[in-house]
Amino acid sequence: MKIKMMPLTLTAAVSAAILFGGWTAYRHYAVEQPLDRVAASLPGVQSASASMTSGEVVVDVKLKPDADLADVYRRVKLEGADQIGGRKLTLNVESDTSSKLEKAWNDSLFDVAEAMETHRYSGIRTAMDKLSRHYPGVTAATGMDDDNVYIRLTDGKSAKFIVLPRQPATLGVWQNA
Repeated sequence: MKIKMMPLTLTAAVSAAILFGGWTAYRHYAVEQPLDRVAASLPGVQSASASMTSGEVVVDVKLKPDADLADVYRRVKLEGADQIGGRKLTLNVESDTSSKLEKAWNDSLFDVAEAMETHRYSGIRTAMDKLSRHYPGVTAATGMDDDNVYIRLTDGKSAKFIVLPRQPATLGVWQNA
């Protein structure tokens, strides 16, 4: 039996186009677009856009200064659970910040990094209280869940949102066990 190369090549190309085109359409219409709608409908969210890779779903959100970042993350994760599946959810947050908020955050960064590194998360709240006293007009709100620590710095109409991923405590292996 003689195999003709032209029909075989054409069949393989059409099959690949249908397969990859179908996957792209599925990803866009069944995963990304519903997550866009879920995130954009939440209070405090101005706009949202989702994208997906094999192991991660990334949602880019632009937030209003009064947004509750921890609630946005929780509700996107909960209401978009069917689209997210077993993938990791990452929120990239954009907001209207100011130089005063950037300076305040930079001044408290050492204390926050130390608290994150030592897993003493109450040190973050202490650092934010200190920041609010040192910078009049700047208010700080903190929140935490199993995945992240959330910080919101506000100064009038400006806001800065920070998401710090928590590292779960790992159990070490003892040599003499």
